[in-house]
This record gives sequence, C-alpha cells and structure tokens, in this order.
Amino acid sequence: MDCIFSDKVSGLKGSAIREMFKMMASADIISFAGGSPSPDTFPGDALARIAGDVLTNNSSLALQYGTTEGYPAYLELVRGLCADIIKDSDDVITVSGAQQGIDLIAKVLLNEGDTVICETPSFIGGLNTFRSYGARLCGISLEDDGLNIDELENALKTERNVKLIYTIPTYQNPSGITMSLEKRKRLITLARQYNIRVIEDNPYSDIGWRGDKLPTLKSLDDGDTVLYVGSFSKTLSPGLRVGYLIGDKSVVERAVVCKQVSDVHTSMLPQILTARYFSETCFYEHTKKLSELYKHKCNLMLGLMDEYSPKKVSYTRPEGGLFIWCDLNEDVDTREVLKKSIERKVAFVPGSNFMCDMDKAYSSFRLNFSMMSDENIEKGIKILAEVIK
Repeated sequence: MDCIFSDKVSGLKGSAIREMFKMMASADIISFAGGSPSPDTFPGDALARIAGDVLTNNSSLALQYGTTEGYPAYLELVRGLCADIIKDSDDVITVSGAQQGIDLIAKVLLNEGDTVICETPSFIGGLNTFRSYGARLCGISLEDDGLNIDELENALKTERNVKLIYTIPTYQNPSGITMSLEKRKRLITLARQYNIRVIEDNPYSDIGWRGDKLPTLKSLDDGDTVLYVGSFSKTLSPGLRVGYLIGDKSVVERAVVCKQVSDVHTSMLPQILTARYFSETCFYEHTKKLSELYKHKCNLMLGLMDEYSPKKVSYTRPEGGLFIWCDLNEDVDTREVLKKSIERKVAFVPGSNFMCDMDKAYSSFRLNFSMMSDENIEKGIKILAEVIK
C-alpha cells in the first residue's frame, strides 16, 4: 500500500548519527560518530543492587503508573541540583530524556510557519523537532565565545514570526564551544526586548574541566524568558531516559497535558533508580570522575590532531562536553570524505547533519572522544589524518 505521509514528517530525514550506531555494532569500526558517554562511567553494580531492592521490596511502586509530573523523590533531586535557577513562578516536570523536553516546548509554543532561531551548527535532535512542527529555522553562526550576538539581533529585527531561540550555551553539541558571560547576558536582554522565549538545552555543563563554571541562562533570567531542559543521560546513563524541564508554570502546565497525550508519564523505575543512586552518591563527586576521564580523552585526541592533522584543518579546543568540531577549510563535502574514511574503518559525522540546510555541502565534521579507548583514539586519528591528506 502506498503511504501518503503528513506534511509534518514528509521532509524529515533520519539522523546520520543514529545510522552510525549500526556501524558501531561492527567490532572493527573505530567510531568517533556517536554522542554517547563512556560505558566505563555507568555504575552498573550499584544500579543493579538498587533495582533488586526496589523490585523485591517495592515493586508495586516501581511497576505501577505514576504521575505525569514525575516521581516525588526524583523531582526533589532535580530541585536540589537546580536550586539556583528555580523561581517561585517556575515548575518542574520529569521528561523521558531532554529530547522530549524540547519536543514538549515546541508542541506547546510553535505554530506552523513560526521561526526558531538556532545556532549553526546545532543539535540535530532539536532541529528535527522544530522541523516536525512546521517551523522555519534561522541559523546564527557560532564564534569562539558562542552565538554571534550581532547576527542574532539582526535576525530578531528582520525574521518573521520568531517564537523561540534554541541554544546549547555550555560545551555545545556539536562544536564544544561555550558561550561567554557577556553574550549570555546580552542574549537574555535581547530575548526580553523582543518577547521571545529561550530554550536552554544544558546536558553537558556538569562534565567540564575549565576553571570557572559560568552561570546558566536560566539563573541570569529574572523573568520567565528561559525554559531550561536538563538530563541525566550524560551524567548517569542515557538508557534510563530521564530528564527534566524547568520553566514558567503556564508553559509547564501545558507541557504536562501534552506529555499525557504522548506517553502518560516517564517510566517509574528509572526515576526511582536515579533518585536512589544520587541519594547514596554525591552528584558532584560522581561528575568529577567523569570530567577527569573525558578531559584525558579530549586532550589525547587534541594532541594527536595537533601532531598528525594537515595544517589546513582547524578545530575547537573544548573544556567540557563530548565533542570536537573540525573544518577542512576548503571546498570539499565531508559526506564524501566519510565514504573514504569508512573504507578505512573510521567513522565521524559530517557537518551537514547539524545545519539548518542539510542538503548543502559542508567542509566541517564532528568528532566524539568519549566512547573509544585510548588505543583506538590514537589509531583512528592517524587514519583520519591520512584520509584527509
């Protein structure tokens, strides 16, 4: 039977990153393509012990329906970790990963034809969410210290029906760039001036090794401008699928209704496991260990790139997160480079996947340093440098 798809999804393209997971199943592929945390950071034994206790002694709670807003102990954990950003006018809802938080905000606020201003490059999951609601994407270039604020201001003056600004200000995906404090303040000022909501997607800020930790946009906002999306996917486990949305009560109330339509509630067991684990383990001590591991892997990859990459190649030097953004700085499509690289058993993600216009050719690409062993990082970077040469 021929299937006529809805306008909302007919133009969507699957994530090349998800497709990369299929290749990663092959043991001989060195993959810098994924965005996953290292399995070495998963506290499997502790979670197994907690799960056994919960399922033995409180299965009626763990296996039953829960409230859409979330399991109380989990919400208490989130409120404690985010005490500096939650205002009296805010509310919190548990979501099934930060991706669902972005989707709920889009569903609540976007009409078809509205414009979403986003960073270029940006997270494909966010971009596809906005596309699925018929939004227009307006990309703003990234500088070394974050979003180009002059471009942003011009877009706010000239673009029609701007409804949202979407940003990952800390250790951005895919670039690894962190927005400066000055730009964070200017962004909030402009958003207020033009009455535009800001989605702050912040999954990486707790895995960093820079000396100072910049305030979130949400903490700088003394009004209801910023809607904050967080997750335990990078700090505990992506498979648990637990995150949270913090924002003005009027928005969160509608997000609750939309979530009821979508999946009723986030599964109870992962919420209980997360709450119990961090009641026994200091969150900040836990993430400090993650940061030390990723700092080592990032510095190892950067050092090898410094040694082996052709001089024409430029790349970011992140101080947190999971990614390095690279550019060949010549007229070449990295989708074609990927084909050659795959022949040599090394994978990465071409830059086109992170752009508002995915059909154009780009000379950029993203590398992930969290998943591979030190040995494979060294081997893979050497091969990739040869392919680029």
